[in-house]
Amino acid sequence: MNDIALLRFNTLLLGSVLLVCADASTIAAEAVSHQSSIEGKWLVSHVGTADNQTSIGLDIVSNKDGNMTVRSTMPIMNVFAQPVGIARPAGDAAFEIAEQGIKLDLKDRETLVVDGLLGGKSLSMSRTHSLPSRAPKLNLPTGPGPRWRVNIGGAIYAPVAVRAGTVYVGNTDGVLFALNETDGTLVWTFSAGHAFYGGALAVDDAVFVASDDGFLYKINRTDGKEIWHYELTDARTGRVPPNPFVYDYDDQAPTPLLVESVVYIGAADGSFHAVNAVTGKRVWRVQSNAKIRTTAAVKDSRVVFATMDGWVVALDRSTGAEDWSFKNSSEFTSGPAIFGDVVIVGNRDSRLRGLDESTGTERWKQTYWGSWVESTAVFREGKGYIGSGDLFLVSCFDPATGTNLWRTNVGGWVMQRPAVTDSRVYVGVSSARRRGSALVHQIGAVTALDRGSGKALWSWPMPEWPGSFLNGFFAAPVVADGFVFIGGVDGSLYAFPDREH
Repeated sequence: MNDIALLRFNTLLLGSVLLVCADASTIAAEAVSHQSSIEGKWLVSHVGTADNQTSIGLDIVSNKDGNMTVRSTMPIMNVFAQPVGIARPAGDAAFEIAEQGIKLDLKDRETLVVDGLLGGKSLSMSRTHSLPSRAPKLNLPTGPGPRWRVNIGGAIYAPVAVRAGTVYVGNTDGVLFALNETDGTLVWTFSAGHAFYGGALAVDDAVFVASDDGFLYKINRTDGKEIWHYELTDARTGRVPPNPFVYDYDDQAPTPLLVESVVYIGAADGSFHAVNAVTGKRVWRVQSNAKIRTTAAVKDSRVVFATMDGWVVALDRSTGAEDWSFKNSSEFTSGPAIFGDVVIVGNRDSRLRGLDESTGTERWKQTYWGSWVESTAVFREGKGYIGSGDLFLVSCFDPATGTNLWRTNVGGWVMQRPAVTDSRVYVGVSSARRRGSALVHQIGAVTALDRGSGKALWSWPMPEWPGSFLNGFFAAPVVADGFVFIGGVDGSLYAFPDREH
């Protein structure tokens, strides 16, 4: 044994539990053999189904302490050479990254079986000379600038409502604005004093909107005067919007849903409410165990909502009695959307699911490879459209099966629902300055795609603020009257031309 091999053995001996009764020279030789054989680059090229595949690689290098530094590459997640941890011996030809729950089992010199890197899936990796490298910076066609832009102060996370030539939107300053749709001039304001994260609902004579002050408001659509307010009992529930040091983002709130003179809305204390739209009086109220941060969906006699502790619940619209519920282990932060007899909803376990609308049983699920599914699905002519977070993808899928029909990289997070027209899919794309060289730089933009093919038609990137963590558009776009309306985290409301008109 040479000096280098002996040094490696001594280091390994200090950090591992060895059988003291075994022959020292044999153990040293085996340890060095195993360590040197696990070093290098490993790759599995085709993981997933035909419509949703990725490659996954590991680069394992012996460090100066004799332990193994492991870095992962996963192109679909836009991650390259991401530090995973230190692999330490855990038996004959086996290693583990204990703090991550990852096990690496060397089957032979050319095969490494990895468990725990991708959920419960076991990956059989082969040696390779090179791993996938990051693509050049995404270069999408430059789009038209906004027809108008109005800064209204605080960041805008809410989608707009449009009615009879007026645009309604709230911001994090706690002010709801009514603006002329043709030029953005101010019509009126309504101040709640606490942030608006959810969208407004505009009807013929009124606007309904909920604030973080714990109230649902009905406001006169003409002059912005309050008609009534209803207490949602969640005023003491706080939130942390996207932040570089807090991972559990909380940046959504529901838009009121009006059906047959009853407003349906969930609250951050886990309560779900049916409110008489005329009087503001309670029709019924039910209590769940966690925040309800997304908009409900209605079909026939049922109203369906999702919670931040992993429940999807269907209630009888008239009484609030439960028809069915579906439980998952992770938060539902994508609003339920109903297509035919399927309820489609995504969550933070990186799955998009299709549930039976009558029973709540799972019909299908589609993996998003570690990315949260925050976006809500939108349907048009038998197809579904949805955004994703860390995948940077907009997907067109079959709502009956979850099968992807096309997917397009737009360069950043698409956290809210797309706006879908006869020929276009519009998305708001947000960007964050995340720490670590392994992560791809994001683009914050408004982007238009061809609905049939997914081809990027144009993109208008928001100029980045120096030193800011978040840029771009966290709000969902809304198409109306020849415009694409969308609010930015810069506190501005933008009106882009919809080129179909």
